[in-house]
Amino acid sequence: MTALRAPFSGPVLSQAVFCLVGVLSAVAVLAVPMLVPAVGALVLWATGAMSREPAPTVAPLFLVLFPLTVALLVVLAAPAGRATGAVHRRLASRLLGVPVQAPPPRPSRRPGALVTDGPGWRACGYALLKLPLAVPQGYGLFCYVVGPVNLSYPLWWPLFRNHPPGTRLGPVWALTPFGPMGARTIAGAFLIAAAGLAMLLVAPTLLRIGTTADLAAMRWLLGPRRLAERVRQLQVSRAQAIDDAATMMRRLERDLHDGAQIRLATLAMNLGMATEKLGVDGPPPDLVQARELVALAHRGAKDALADLRDLVRGIHPPALDNGLGDALATLASSSALPVTVTVELPDRPAPAIETIVYFCAAELLANAAKHSHATRVRLGVVGTGRSLTLGVTDDGTGGADPDGPGLTGLARRITVVDGRMRVHSPAGGPTRVEIELPTQV
Repeated sequence: MTALRAPFSGPVLSQAVFCLVGVLSAVAVLAVPMLVPAVGALVLWATGAMSREPAPTVAPLFLVLFPLTVALLVVLAAPAGRATGAVHRRLASRLLGVPVQAPPPRPSRRPGALVTDGPGWRACGYALLKLPLAVPQGYGLFCYVVGPVNLSYPLWWPLFRNHPPGTRLGPVWALTPFGPMGARTIAGAFLIAAAGLAMLLVAPTLLRIGTTADLAAMRWLLGPRRLAERVRQLQVSRAQAIDDAATMMRRLERDLHDGAQIRLATLAMNLGMATEKLGVDGPPPDLVQARELVALAHRGAKDALADLRDLVRGIHPPALDNGLGDALATLASSSALPVTVTVELPDRPAPAIETIVYFCAAELLANAAKHSHATRVRLGVVGTGRSLTLGVTDDGTGGADPDGPGLTGLARRITVVDGRMRVHSPAGGPTRVEIELPTQV
């Protein structure tokens, strides 16, 4: 039943619409070269209709208009390619749910830049590549449209083939991938229906092949070059690193102002009051109250030290001084859930990478304790020399949102060092989050 429902699902219908646009685009590309002879024929017709001696007039006009037409096509090719490429990228995003990054804009608006526009010419190459790509797309679209038609032959056969016995009728023809098929009897109609059913069942696979090949060509020719994409990623990573650093500085300033600074100010005030109670010389007038103030100052000093210790731990956990294994074991021991820790690293990563792994593990363990309703968690770090993978798996109810604030913050943190995060959290669980990072910055 799943195979029978698949051709009528939304994704397959979207693929069919995308393939239809691809076939129409190929037809349009084939029509463009016809503009040059069409212009020539139009010139011949116009001059021949307006002149009794067309030959002397036709030749100069044709020699002038023909190169002008070719030059106009060359100048407009890159902008037209960019426009059609933008349309196909939008269709891929809306119909197939696959976004394709746009190339950088044309750096100059001068007319000469139209001819030297590399992304525009690559888009023209994509338009030419539409011709071979339209073959599997058209074949899948043919099976998707004609298959239901052939499948309906036994349904309407008794309505139109009910002639008296002895009447000799010609065959009813149907289109199939194996060529035209004729039927004179109801058995032949069922044979056509079987071919239509096969066409309908194979159509989703053919449409998927056509769209996959088209998307590969789209990423190759319509997207930015690898160097340009890398520059864009580095720009985004730099902006995120600056924002994260500014956010951390504001948080440290707020924590110092609201925590340690107030406690130290209270400590200084208590010590000043205690000094006044003790007096400058002679016996202390109020020894009991002075002792209470000194005790309050002592307690405030310890609280200030605790706040400063927490701030330092937030910048660089002291447990990392002994390596990532000991730090993660210490982190797991303070978790609200039982955590199994495994660390397999051939070499010690860079300090910045260790810090990122530690804070990512702390955030994931906190999320599992708060939201997953899990009973146990497995935390593992596996290194392969140039990269390492942090994996956190819980046996909770699943349904973690990768676009939620917690996981989005982790994604921003790891993007700064070219890290990647994968989240697998189906409804009912389990939830597994994998973070891949380089071992060196």
